[in-house]
Amino acid sequence: MKLAVRRLEPADDRSAFRSGNPDLDRFFLRYAGQNQFRHYIGTTYIAIDARNFIAGFATVTASELAPAALPSSRRRRLPQYPLPVLRLARLATDERARGHGVGQLLLRSTILLAQQMATTIGCIGIVVDAKPEAVPFYQKLGFLPLETTSGQLGDRPEPLPMFLELPPT
Repeated sequence: MKLAVRRLEPADDRSAFRSGNPDLDRFFLRYAGQNQFRHYIGTTYIAIDARNFIAGFATVTASELAPAALPSSRRRRLPQYPLPVLRLARLATDERARGHGVGQLLLRSTILLAQQMATTIGCIGIVVDAKPEAVPFYQKLGFLPLETTSGQLGDRPEPLPMFLELPPT
């Protein structure tokens, strides 16, 4: 499957995308465009083939991370105020594209964005709130759990905040 990754455009047809997760599908269909084109609070990147089939998407936004959330070995080298990070807000693959490396392709593109952010405005890494079923995917790619305080989400499983440190340049 030959894919290109690019920013979502207003004319992109998102209606056929099906990840198998209704929350992610609803976000992509209803809110990704609003957040990018109207509110300017996040940008969505799509993995797309020559037929305009959207195989996956990743939504990112600038964010910050409290140093106390980092492992103690990393905290000692950094200032003790909020640190700039790139937040991977959403990542999903269409069911028809599973097993073709779409998630990894989108994550590599996200890492490149974070590296660009590091050189232009500052960024120490990528943060994601991983859903329980996605934790192994992120762990395999080098993400580490962040220290957290427990919250209450009712009957929904809590996401696990995870962090991928950018390598020194």
